[in-house]
Amino acid sequence: MSDMQKRPEDIDRESEEIIEETMKEIFDDINNSDEFKEMDDSYEESEEAADESGQEDKAEEENGRPLSEDTDAGGLSSDDSDIETAGVEEEPDSEDEAAEEEASENNDESEDGYESDEDDFEPDEDDVASNEDDFESDEDDGEETEAEKELRRHRRRKKAGIIAASVAGALILIYIGFAVFFSSHFMFFTEINGQDFSMKSVSQVEEYMKKQVADYVLTLEESDGGTETIRGADISLEYVQGKELKQLVKKQNNFLWIESLWKHPEITAEVGVKYDENALKSITENLKCLNPDNQTASVDAHPEFKDTEFVIVPEVIGTQIDTEKFNEAVSTAINGFVSSVDLADAGCYIKPRFVSDSKEVTAAKDAMNSYLGASVTYDFSPNTEVVDASVISQWVKVDADMNVTFDEEAVKAYIQTLADKYNTKGKTRTFTTAGGNSVTVEGGSYGWRIDQEAEYNALTANIKNGETVTREPEYSSRAASHDVNDFGNTYAEVDLTNQQMYFIQNGQVVLQTGIVTGNPNKGNGTPQGTYSLAYKALDQVLRGKKKPDGTYEYESPVKFWMPFNGGIGFHDATWQPTFGGSRYQTNGSHGCVNMPYDKAAQLYDLISAGTPVILHY
Repeated sequence: MSDMQKRPEDIDRESEEIIEETMKEIFDDINNSDEFKEMDDSYEESEEAADESGQEDKAEEENGRPLSEDTDAGGLSSDDSDIETAGVEEEPDSEDEAAEEEASENNDESEDGYESDEDDFEPDEDDVASNEDDFESDEDDGEETEAEKELRRHRRRKKAGIIAASVAGALILIYIGFAVFFSSHFMFFTEINGQDFSMKSVSQVEEYMKKQVADYVLTLEESDGGTETIRGADISLEYVQGKELKQLVKKQNNFLWIESLWKHPEITAEVGVKYDENALKSITENLKCLNPDNQTASVDAHPEFKDTEFVIVPEVIGTQIDTEKFNEAVSTAINGFVSSVDLADAGCYIKPRFVSDSKEVTAAKDAMNSYLGASVTYDFSPNTEVVDASVISQWVKVDADMNVTFDEEAVKAYIQTLADKYNTKGKTRTFTTAGGNSVTVEGGSYGWRIDQEAEYNALTANIKNGETVTREPEYSSRAASHDVNDFGNTYAEVDLTNQQMYFIQNGQVVLQTGIVTGNPNKGNGTPQGTYSLAYKALDQVLRGKKKPDGTYEYESPVKFWMPFNGGIGFHDATWQPTFGGSRYQTNGSHGCVNMPYDKAAQLYDLISAGTPVILHY
């Protein structure tokens, strides 16, 4: 296994270990660089100058120290100072003073060489003891003077400064050495197209690339856990040496190399390859993941009713491939010698438009929940029907753009069930006549009928506004009652077989009379059915069809006019000599119910618009 293949182990090593392992290579590069040689010469010159300066400082210090001491400590008067300044050398007062001077000179020589230990800078205990009598002080035996302590501290500080400067200089040289090294090498923890190339030169990277061509395999990692592969050999893959790697090295800020220890540079690049594009196209077209039969579409996050409210159902990412992005991801991977592509991470799947935290989804959920607060109670006395949250939740929907809508078909289907249950208009009724007989009555325009379009608009408005209401539905036709007999207990009855008319008020017959209805033999028979009185009017002229000459088939002035079925109604008929029996079969009307004048007047007073009229045989 090559060094380039040990990526996980390299990354786990501590920075100090990596630096230690590469120091030799780095310093070889540094020693061979012109910049370092110039820097080294400059540094040596600065060190020599510092040594000379240090020598002068020490000489001045030693010559000046006795001058600063007072007469008791050094044994010199102000006159002695003047003599020394003039260049006259003074003999030591005693052997002890000569010994002390000799020890001081020896210490100075050790300091100039920077080779002695710290103990070399301290006076020998025996020397200090021999000089005690020459100092006029009250201090105990074995103690050094303040001047000697200060001298020793000064020397220690100077030595520490030199050591610190040396260490700092070494660190600077090391840092600059790494900077020089990384001008031609990739930095620590550098990945190119997912492969570790830490501290590798361009030539080393290129050599790696060349070796990988023959065995290159691109693995496609699919979202369902499956994998498919594309072999480099199958697309005639070849490595082509280019300039991009050199450019990538130059783009590095090598003087900030230390940042790579924690930032870990990641580079995506085309490193130079060529291959048979037609062969690649042929291979990808036959991949299982691109087969439409194996793909499932993504599902948007959306509100859904759970228990008592709408909640957001998370999105589902399907396996439907975005072909353009897929081809781009494969091409990029091959051009970069990337060994695998996660199709999900590469964005190759067509993602949902909306996810759980999309503001559109949240807004839709909130709007839908606000609709659940509505409650509509329909009054079908004595019955009721209630539209509440359990019903509304089935109707409120969101479209593909997260717009809240109502399932129009579902709402209208509900209204249709109300109509089927409560509409009576046009339905066949079982009727008990005033004579006590049970008859079946078909047809007519009387009864309940819900205006379904108007009711849809009213109901959805109630829900959108979050209203709580009790009301009747919108009707296009009304009746007297929601009981079995919707005509109630006040109505007009016409017995077409027996030619009798009755008016029942509050369940009691208050009017009965013989009548003449339409002549069935002339095609004018009065139709049966249940109707309601449209209106009533006095002093009307009833006319037949208008003829071409402008006249009418007939014109009949009446005092009392009470229509219930278009042009068919109750009215007085003074031209009829008799009523009832079989007269209608020979001298019947054009369809109206002819009544005696006084009976018509009585009915006119009893009946009103909307009153049910039931005609039967």
